[in-house]
Amino acid sequence: MNSNNFFHDNQDIGFHLKNMDLSRIVELKEDNFSDYKTHDYAPVDLPDTIDNYKQVLSIVGDICGNHIAPRATDVDLEGATFKDGEVHYAKGTSEAIDVLTKSELMGMTLPRKYGGLNLPKIVYSMAIEMISRADASLMNLVGLQDIADTICKFGSEEQKERLLPDFAKGKLSGAMDLTEPDAGSDLQAIMIKASMEKDGNWYLNGVKRFITNGCADVHLVLARSEEGSSDGRGLSLFIYERDKNMKIRRIEHKLGIHGSPTCELQFNKAPCELLGRRKMGLIRYTMSLMNGARLGIGAQSLGIAEAAYREAKNYAEARSQFKRPIRQFSAVYEMLTDMKVNIEAGRSLLYETSRIVDIKEGLEERIEKYPERKSDLRDELSRYSKLAGLYTPLVKAFNSEMGNRVCNDAIQIHGGVGFTTEFNVERHFRDQRITNIYEGTTQMQVVAGAGGVIKGTVFERLNEYESTHNFEKIESIFRRAKKLRGDLEMAIGHIKQKDDSIFSEFHARRIVEMATDTIISYLLCIDAIKDERKEKVCTIFVGKAEGRVKQHMDYILSDDLSIVENHTEIIDT
Repeated sequence: MNSNNFFHDNQDIGFHLKNMDLSRIVELKEDNFSDYKTHDYAPVDLPDTIDNYKQVLSIVGDICGNHIAPRATDVDLEGATFKDGEVHYAKGTSEAIDVLTKSELMGMTLPRKYGGLNLPKIVYSMAIEMISRADASLMNLVGLQDIADTICKFGSEEQKERLLPDFAKGKLSGAMDLTEPDAGSDLQAIMIKASMEKDGNWYLNGVKRFITNGCADVHLVLARSEEGSSDGRGLSLFIYERDKNMKIRRIEHKLGIHGSPTCELQFNKAPCELLGRRKMGLIRYTMSLMNGARLGIGAQSLGIAEAAYREAKNYAEARSQFKRPIRQFSAVYEMLTDMKVNIEAGRSLLYETSRIVDIKEGLEERIEKYPERKSDLRDELSRYSKLAGLYTPLVKAFNSEMGNRVCNDAIQIHGGVGFTTEFNVERHFRDQRITNIYEGTTQMQVVAGAGGVIKGTVFERLNEYESTHNFEKIESIFRRAKKLRGDLEMAIGHIKQKDDSIFSEFHARRIVEMATDTIISYLLCIDAIKDERKEKVCTIFVGKAEGRVKQHMDYILSDDLSIVENHTEIIDT
């Protein structure tokens, strides 16, 4: 077995693929395995489907370990460049995309009828994690398969037939054009204009900034379509196929992810076409697109953290001080243990979130295909939609913040050489830093996730975990996980009793972090039922989580608002 295969050398990915129940996802995704009649590579039953997933992941793992990772340092040094109005990928980036294209991996989640592999999000997340471990900047290009997914979900049949086969073949690349100079987190402030002219066609005029892969062939552009509007209800989403009417002004010089070009774009009466319905651009389509992107960033940050941890572990084993490897010092092995435990915690949360999103999207597709089933599936869809709305911001926030800590500690373990370009950890540190900023900062994820915590969606899911699993085997550690739930309930109850919006907003991040620690503790308890090593991982995570959750709860219950009351005087004097 090739040791450079990023799928085969990661036992934790294999653990999850072996132990998670994918039957409902496969049932929805394969629709009674009807594709087998028209596509000879389609699976015929559940075991065949799982085997297909493993084969795809093995191919991705091989490419990551043997083609992408060895080129990552050179890609970082060369970076994407801009000359004469055109963006040029680094040599290693172009070579990696070529290998992925020839391996038919550029349409992983697209339906087979458009040339895709019809993979669920859970398998896609595994693939994106491995690609990010190999080269985080490449993920920003490969991960934009979400553009094709959005067209598949909301586009007309003509748009899908015209564009999706070429996306799957790697002939088309995508970009999502959301951010503007004065519209970052607040997308309602978008001002780029989309106007319908007398010829009945739409045209774009304005500027977009910080656009990942802005040199792409096909762009999804969020633009103001309703004259006189100033909020999200005046925005629509448009498909723009690159032509001479869009100019790339420049690319950004960034701290990290150098292989991924971040562009500023000028649209000058650029022809485009409406995707879906007018006025639904932000409310429905962009939120769907961004939630997919946030799941992708959850996988990206996890992959970078995995790479940094492995570098730190290898260095700690090779570096000797005081006549013994530094790994043997408790100060170092505690850091390594925390890194590993939190990476596995983030992986459990990522895969659980991916499963939830898969079921949600599978139900939506089933209802669209069989409208007569809507009444039967409505309640299940409602439940999974709420769960996806909660878990997606939680995994984006947790994994990106965790990943930044892991990369910081990886440099610390390396000592002075970690601050040089001699070792890869400084690149991982730089690449990781963006993950808790783009596709919505951690602060925005807190806003998105707090409602589901306060309203009780989190407890509905915890109830499901309790009712569908037997925790007797690990009763003592599960009792401690339930104590975390009790602390969370007490903190939320106190916030509700206060009935004060300022108090609630002030403690939103603490509530979200308490909920995340509790959910992960439950997920690790579920893992622990299946594996003795996972019981040890769970014990360590819950032990550390107890301190974090208690600290948050005590602060909330103290009613200490000195920061709220005094921040102006502290900051301004």
